[in-house]
Amino acid sequence: MDTITFAYQKKRSEFGKQCMFSDKGPDLIDNYPSNPKLIRNYILKDPIGRATQCAPVQAEHYLNTTRAEYSNAIMNHIEGGWPKDVNTADEEQTKRYRRKVEKDEAFHHTVMQLCRNMENCILQNNAINIYQQYFSDVEPTPLVERSSARTVNVYQDQSTPTRPVTHISWSPDNQTKLAVSHCNLTFQAVVPNQTNYSYIWEVENPNLPLHTLRPEHPIVCLEYNQKDPNSLVSGMFNGQVAVWDMRKGHEPVELSVIENSYRDPVHNVLWINSKSGTEFFGSSTDGQVKWWDTRKLSEPTETLIIDLSKEEQTMANALGASCLEYEPTIPTRFMVGTEQGKVISCNRKGKTPQEKMVGKFSAHYGPVLALQRNPAFLKNFLTVGDWTARIWSEDCKESSIMWTSFHKALLTDGAWSPTRLSVFFTTRSDGILDVWDILQQQKQACLGVKVCDEALRCIRTHDAGRLVAVGNQKGTTYLVEFSENLSMSNKNDKMLLTAMFERESKREKILEARNREIRLKLKARSGVALVEEPTQEAAEGEEEPGEEIPVDAFFDSSVKQAEAEFYLCIEAETAPPPEEFPEEPEMIMETDEEPVEPPPPEPPAEAAPPKKEKKGKEKGGKKKKK
Repeated sequence: MDTITFAYQKKRSEFGKQCMFSDKGPDLIDNYPSNPKLIRNYILKDPIGRATQCAPVQAEHYLNTTRAEYSNAIMNHIEGGWPKDVNTADEEQTKRYRRKVEKDEAFHHTVMQLCRNMENCILQNNAINIYQQYFSDVEPTPLVERSSARTVNVYQDQSTPTRPVTHISWSPDNQTKLAVSHCNLTFQAVVPNQTNYSYIWEVENPNLPLHTLRPEHPIVCLEYNQKDPNSLVSGMFNGQVAVWDMRKGHEPVELSVIENSYRDPVHNVLWINSKSGTEFFGSSTDGQVKWWDTRKLSEPTETLIIDLSKEEQTMANALGASCLEYEPTIPTRFMVGTEQGKVISCNRKGKTPQEKMVGKFSAHYGPVLALQRNPAFLKNFLTVGDWTARIWSEDCKESSIMWTSFHKALLTDGAWSPTRLSVFFTTRSDGILDVWDILQQQKQACLGVKVCDEALRCIRTHDAGRLVAVGNQKGTTYLVEFSENLSMSNKNDKMLLTAMFERESKREKILEARNREIRLKLKARSGVALVEEPTQEAAEGEEEPGEEIPVDAFFDSSVKQAEAEFYLCIEAETAPPPEEFPEEPEMIMETDEEPVEPPPPEPPAEAAPPKKEKKGKEKGGKKKKK
């Protein structure tokens, strides 16, 4: 009988390759049909048994490792160690004794020693932690990272024509939403088909706004309530304030009465840290600061006119408020930036307007566009206006302690970083976002990002520190993410910044004191010069010349000396060629020497006094004789 064989062939490269199994039906390799006629050639053998093992022979081994034997131990702790005179059932006696023991100096030292042994025993019951950090007490070396920034998302104005972004606010629920207000603040600008809509965006979805606010008048500023993510307050272009609730639709829930509202657009609204969580205040360029309650918007609860005159406050003398600053940790104090470049520190506790407006800072040449306190150093605040950004201290009111150099482009807004205390951001009218770190360098920004070609108008930082939202003139809002080295504080940053602020404040105080001394000396000199002038009014009484001194205080000797030096310089430049100069000084010297000639006739003048003395002696002698 011929044996049936089948050869399995495999390439050498496929040896050791993983076997890949798959579900498929049986394949018919060959078919050998039965032939009944061939059975005559065979003899049936019965019984017969055969066995065939197709698989290789394998040996089975057993291995048992040493097992860990666990035993359960139980310990019953009974409270003891109390003195005999203390009744453990009396709670007051035990508390009194505990306080006595805790006041002992050796108590803390003994407990710390026992804790080490106890911790060692407790840790023996734990399994091995493969993620244990053996050097957790060692401070990790900070990585030297290059400052960088990238644009994460872009949120565009959905209406046509587009309007500038005037204000940005983050939602309090982990800051996942962004409220953006759009308004054209150009005076008496008439733009056809312009809408009044503002939008609320989800940070992760820049394609379509989450909510669209549809007011009757454009929204200038929009602010989230930090206690309620569904509640917002807004300042309108016509001077009204409105309250919004996202659960009740896209129109304002409450609106203030126009007669009791502002006369100009409301540029700032801020929530107040109150028990009810319904109070806020706002400011406008008409010079009014009003406090409101969302439960009653028919009239403001309080009104303050920014008038620095000591007489009765009037709207005619009011300074227009361009920005507001409020720190929740100081609930009664706030700051107002004006269009005249002044920063006024106010206290709501004051009874009169003069008592409420405590201090004044001359900050900028133009309007103060941004005003914010440092999140860790509340005495120091940042102002942005004209072409510079300045850092002030409440102790120095005459000058700022630090400032940036003048930029070619106007600065439009600024804000501190909430996580890295030495970093602040400024936006410029040429579309550049500057990042300043005063601990690294003060002469120039450590990073400048060209966000867009249009002018940037406003900025708002995220509480985490890495994200910053900026809006431009064309109505587009950009979400910019910065590197970690610009958002994470090092261990010594707060100490170094404290030393820097104290040093600069001390320097400014010394300069202020020196300037005061110089001014007092100049006033004294001018006063003496005016008193010495022989006038009829001075002869009649001493009070009248004293009243005229402050009027003529500017015409003092130093001013006249400066004028004389200025005219001498002009005459020297416009004088004829230098050949004629030698003759003129000779003539001058001759004329100057003539008044010096009188010394020869001085001897008789000196001889005269002795004669008088002799006469005095003779008179004295005569008196003695008498």
